[in-house]
Amino acid sequence: MRPLCFESKFRDAVVFAGAITTTMTSIDSDIAWAAIQRRDRSFDGKFVTGVLTTGIYCRPSCAARQPARKNVRFFAGGAAARDAGLRACKRCLPDDVARDEVAIAEAVKLLEGDEPPKLEELAAAVGYAPHHFHRLFKRHVGVTPAAYARGKRSQRAEEALANNKRVTDAIYDAGYSGPSRFYAETKGRLGMTPTAWKNGGTGAVIRYAVADTSLGKMLVAATDKGICRLSFDEDESELHRRFPNAVIEAGGDALGDLVKGAVAAVENPSQMPELPLDVAGTAFQQAVWQELQRIPAGETRSYAQIAAAVGRPKAVRAAGSANGANNVAVLIPCHRVVRSDGSAGGYAYGTERKEALLEREKL
Repeated sequence: MRPLCFESKFRDAVVFAGAITTTMTSIDSDIAWAAIQRRDRSFDGKFVTGVLTTGIYCRPSCAARQPARKNVRFFAGGAAARDAGLRACKRCLPDDVARDEVAIAEAVKLLEGDEPPKLEELAAAVGYAPHHFHRLFKRHVGVTPAAYARGKRSQRAEEALANNKRVTDAIYDAGYSGPSRFYAETKGRLGMTPTAWKNGGTGAVIRYAVADTSLGKMLVAATDKGICRLSFDEDESELHRRFPNAVIEAGGDALGDLVKGAVAAVENPSQMPELPLDVAGTAFQQAVWQELQRIPAGETRSYAQIAAAVGRPKAVRAAGSANGANNVAVLIPCHRVVRSDGSAGGYAYGTERKEALLEREKL
């Protein structure tokens, strides 16, 4: 599934691009040990694992045989581990994480300019091979370098338009070569802005359909940009409540492919199709939703693990609230978050549905 598409996807990328050097200054040993057992790449760069019996330190995602818990110590970074007398693992090269983050931070600065470099030029500027850096950038930031550059350019244009500039002036000031390029890049992305979300869908047209699934009636609603609501046991009245200022109308054939894809995601959540989303939230909410989409099918995370993964280990309650604020069930898999003791915990559409989704993902 396509993570937080279009403007929302880009906003998430900006959040992560601005936080790629975040580390766990206060390491929760239980969270860290759980990350090691999962070989969770999202924790790489946030701490390193010191193995006292071998005298080496590794990334949390290291593929080497996992050590016994009693022989492990956690360090904020390679420098601290070396001060303790340990040496870097030659298999996972934990010190390269810092180099990667520096390179990505520099690449982000270059991409935010009026004339962002092409991939080959960008990779050469930061000292990486193009293909490798393309994958590295996407893994860390959430979008490709080209998508990030397009998002920044589009954002500049929107800000200029919001300041009542003439359309043509705004287009050129944002760095577009001309109006045709602007309209080509923004086609299909004119869904709800964050302000429209906040103001009850002002100016938006939302189409909806109610479909039968093995888990009950499912509501699917979408703007021209993507799905803005996926829920169970709801109908059109819920859309009027959430988006009182939007135009709400039956979807018909125009919504057919999205409904078909959403039903497929419910029936087989381990193989979700790529579906465009139109969601908006605070920077923290977006970071949490992005992290939810990184949880592999068939696995779960605790609220504490999600909070730590977004660089806010003490914001466990806030992570729970962001999880509950998810407007597109299943597609942003909030059902994969459980309590620290492993129990299912709550779910807006009932714990039976949550358990059914998790069980299907294990197949």
